[in-house]
Amino acid sequence: MDKPVIGEIAPDFQAKSTNEEMISLKDFKGKSNVILFFYPKDNTPG
Repeated sequence: MDKPVIGEIAPDFQAKSTNEEMISLKDFKGKSNVILFFYPKDNTPG
């Protein structure tokens, strides 16, 4: 997968929420703004 570009439409995906429920990006369609935050160094010693 290529690196996303600012302003590009994000592809739909699924992930577990903090309370272990599966959520999908499409669950937020029609809501106000959605902010996606990725931090690649999670669970690493850095």
